[in-house]
Amino acid sequence: MKKKNRYMKILPLLLAGSLMTGCGGQTAQAPGQGSQNTAFSQNTQPADTEQATTVAPGAVSPAQPGTGGVPGSRSVTVNSSETVSVVPDMAEVVYSVRTERSTAADCQQQNAADADQVIEQLKSLGVEEKSIQTSDFTMRPIYDYSGRTARVTGYEAETTLTVSDLKIEGLGEMLSASVASGINTVQSITYQASGYDQSYQDALTKAVDMAHRKAETLAAASGSNVGKVITIQETSGYTQARYEDTAAVNALNARKESAMEDAAAVMPGEIDVKASVTVEYELTD
Repeated sequence: MKKKNRYMKILPLLLAGSLMTGCGGQTAQAPGQGSQNTAFSQNTQPADTEQATTVAPGAVSPAQPGTGGVPGSRSVTVNSSETVSVVPDMAEVVYSVRTERSTAADCQQQNAADADQVIEQLKSLGVEEKSIQTSDFTMRPIYDYSGRTARVTGYEAETTLTVSDLKIEGLGEMLSASVASGINTVQSITYQASGYDQSYQDALTKAVDMAHRKAETLAAASGSNVGKVITIQETSGYTQARYEDTAAVNALNARKESAMEDAAAVMPGEIDVKASVTVEYELTD
């Protein structure tokens, strides 16, 4: 009986030691914590996550998604602008016909008659009727501010005529004759080229050629060769080339009171047609 009691005392001590150390020496966790106190964490972000990279024009860079290049390949992007000069052969003239009368009705009627006279004169000079447009008409009272209160002393009407598709050849004679026929003011003379479309295509071709030469220079500097075109973008605006001859306008208006025996001087000069492109090329070894 005494030997049995001694074994009963040792057994609880062995059980308590086993519970404190656990399996493999791990520390017991508090209830409800579960696996939150693990000794390591796992990164769930993919290792090959792609990041957007901004590439300055003219810089050699890896091809980016959406550019058409193969992932991991290299590319070079260049900008290019070229200009082609063309001699204008067409003109557009804006005239003004002003009339003053004491009443609004008389002023409007007289101004309409003056405008019709000018139109007939332009047609007699070889201008087609479809090229003549009444682009504006205004009528306003004329005030006398000499007294304490302003009073209306009459009315002024103005008709604006836009005459387009005029050939440069013979334009000087037509301007002088039209001013002598009753036109009060030449508002503007604008030159343009009927061959603008072809000139713009030529400028685009030159811009692309220059872009390729620039890419070759950059590629050679980086020890690479220029491959195929990945992307190409036209960055210039397509607008009809025009410019105004301010000198001729001022000369005509200064001479309108004198006899217009000599033809007005017309110096159309040249029009610069500019085209710009951005091209991305693949680089090869």
